[in-house]
Amino acid sequence: MINVNEYFSGTVKSLGYQSPEGKSTVGVMEEGDYEFGTSQHEIMTVIEGELTVLLPGDQDYKTFTKGQTFEVPANASFKVKSKGQTAYLCQYR
Repeated sequence: MINVNEYFSGTVKSLGYQSPEGKSTVGVMEEGDYEFGTSQHEIMTVIEGELTVLLPGDQDYKTFTKGQTFEVPANASFKVKSKGQTAYLCQYR
């Protein structure tokens, strides 16, 4: 089953699915600043575009581009700045 998710008045949209490795989503963010919360450990990979991310416990933002990955622990929040439209893969592990 594919689930459709929409956040921040439609500026972030994703499709959720179940693979043999676990639950994942593939989505697109419009340019903007966002804050997300996690309930599970997340592995985020930028597919296209650029995300500048403030991870839990960090003082400085880090920029991730096509093919780069970052991880966020369960039960945490993180801030994201999308420069233009950015596509991503989020794996829940």
